Amino acid sequence: MYTVDYYMEPSSLDEAVQYLQKQPHAKVIAGGTDLLLRMAKNKNDNMTLLSLKKISGLTGIHQEGESLFIGSLVTFHDLQTSSLVKEICDVLKTAADYVAGPQIRNVATIGGNLCNGAPSADSAPALLALDARLHIYGPQGLRIASIEDFYLGPKKVDLQSAEILQAIEIPITDSSRCNTHYIKYSVRKTMDISMLGCAAFVCMDQDEQIEKIRIALGTAAPTPMRCKAAENFAIGKKLSSNVLYDIGELAAKEAKPRTSWRASEELRTYLVRELSQRAIRVAAYKIGR
Repeated sequence: MYTVDYYMEPSSLDEAVQYLQKQPHAKVIAGGTDLLLRMAKNKNDNMTLLSLKKISGLTGIHQEGESLFIGSLVTFHDLQTSSLVKEICDVLKTAADYVAGPQIRNVATIGGNLCNGAPSADSAPALLALDARLHIYGPQGLRIASIEDFYLGPKKVDLQSAEILQAIEIPITDSSRCNTHYIKYSVRKTMDISMLGCAAFVCMDQDEQIEKIRIALGTAAPTPMRCKAAENFAIGKKLSSNVLYDIGELAAKEAKPRTSWRASEELRTYLVRELSQRAIRVAAYKIGR
């Protein structure tokens, strides 16, 4: 059990930032599916919570110019049912499908999933593969950061004092040349934390050579990560069994998995090698379809 000493419900981002400046130890709560469990486990008393629920503008999914914008309070159920997400970045819908069960997906938010900083977050590899940008609001106003720079360490993200994640921006790409795919490996198909997650983004040129590629992993290192050496190797090459094998080997060398009760370091390394190849193959197959 836990005790909430003070609960705040600001109606605007500016009001929320002002509260956080006055109460720097307050915990920001969105859906609460992770935070409340941690509070109960740690038996935190006298906790101050700041809820984002009444702040307009943090929900909703819309296209603006060449980007798709997703509010930080968008739930995983919203991602699953959004026609825009399915059309523009179905890899994010796939990642949402893997998150817990229907009850959790109805409440858990994409912003909370990212800001928890967990290396196993299903949304992280998908958003890394999509080269997402994060809109972060704080005392100095709005700043935009690459998701690649957001993860600083286990459970540690680049949110400065009194800053709040406002939205996620996803660049829209040409589906006739580019596509993505996400694979989650876990003991159970649903209701289980990822043993390893892998997302791939692939763009092919007119000669069927790899023009752009991003390979992103979850639970393969202390933070969600990109496989830069494997990506650089792949540029300019045609997909073949040999090229895919070499990409998988390079990705496995870059990963820094650890042994846990869920899986050994050796198993996770093997999964990086195999899933990176599979995700790239499927992403390339989906181009233009």
